Amino acid sequence: MENHVYEWLNLTLRWIHMIVGIAWIGASFYFNWLENRLDRLSERAPGIAGQLWAVHGGGFYHLQKFEVAPPALPEHLHWFKWEAYTTWMSGTALLVVVYYLNARAFVVDPSKVELDAYMAIGVGVASIVASWIVYDLLCKSPLKNMPITLAIVIFVYFAALALALDLLLSSRAAYIHVGAAIGTVMVANVFFVIIPGQRELVDALKQNREPDPVPGRNALLRSRHNNYLTLPVLFIMISSHFPSTYGHAHGWAVLAALSAVGVAVRHYFNIRHVKPKAAWILAAAFAAMVAIMWYTAPERIDRGAAATVNEADAAVIVRERCTACHAAEPTQPGFASPPAGLSLEDMETVKTNAERIYMSTIATNTMPLGNLTGMTETERALLGLWLEQQIEASR
Repeated sequence: MENHVYEWLNLTLRWIHMIVGIAWIGASFYFNWLENRLDRLSERAPGIAGQLWAVHGGGFYHLQKFEVAPPALPEHLHWFKWEAYTTWMSGTALLVVVYYLNARAFVVDPSKVELDAYMAIGVGVASIVASWIVYDLLCKSPLKNMPITLAIVIFVYFAALALALDLLLSSRAAYIHVGAAIGTVMVANVFFVIIPGQRELVDALKQNREPDPVPGRNALLRSRHNNYLTLPVLFIMISSHFPSTYGHAHGWAVLAALSAVGVAVRHYFNIRHVKPKAAWILAAAFAAMVAIMWYTAPERIDRGAAATVNEADAAVIVRERCTACHAAEPTQPGFASPPAGLSLEDMETVKTNAERIYMSTIATNTMPLGNLTGMTETERALLGLWLEQQIEASR
């Protein structure tokens, strides 16, 4: 019953995180699209910078953007902030439930560094807090007047963070903590910079004075960063399903490369209405994805004239090292059902999923989680050889 409750808590938090994340990032996409689509040339009322007519859901909409502010504030003014805050809160809760409550399985990797669970958690939390401090200092430094250089330095910082975490934690936990660090930076930007910048505009209007331009400029810089960080964060949210990325020997570099692709694609969507010929960016991003796919392709281990492994020996390894989690009724705490719905109690199922199991267990060594069941390198080699035999036989 305890595992069942844990699974539903996991499900509930993931669902909430996805819903509010869609609301936050969707709003970012929409307002960016709106800004690029505003008609700034046709005749319009005084004080209006641009307008847009749209039809959706059986009705017409007429949107206007003021050059500075309306003559008087409306009674109801919506602030886009809770979408960001609830995304961060639900994501933090999910990090605790999925990773920290099972840190020995999901965060610690004894093949890298022997850390106690609380020490591994401490490394993760410190990386998130330190990322905001470093990022905020960078944005307040003279680099703020050199936006491209600042963006490159920020990118290099997060790539270095991915490398450092990949040396200390499980590869899967390294990815998710980089995502948590970026997400924290984005939310902190909203809380500490963007919303205060907007409040300055509102307060200036209420007090009938010229607004201080500095908060607005700072908010614009942070908002632009948030815009470009959305796609890398979205990738990290789904990365745990793809061990060929985080489980690669240079997983941190794979993450950096895929993040660069995400930034490039986001840039295309930012400028496509202004520079229609920028479609080459998408072609370059697709080519980069193909290159990353090729780079992460698993290499079959050359075992020379190794003898074949019989099914009975493979079955013993699977039963002792895999079925604690991958069983109809898992015995490993924290699992109410087999991960990914894959029960390996039947060797025919193992054969059917041989390539999938080979990728996670042999090519990337990401399974068993945290090697909780103590799979030895000899067992891994034997299981790998048997799986290779099944893969070859199925072709």
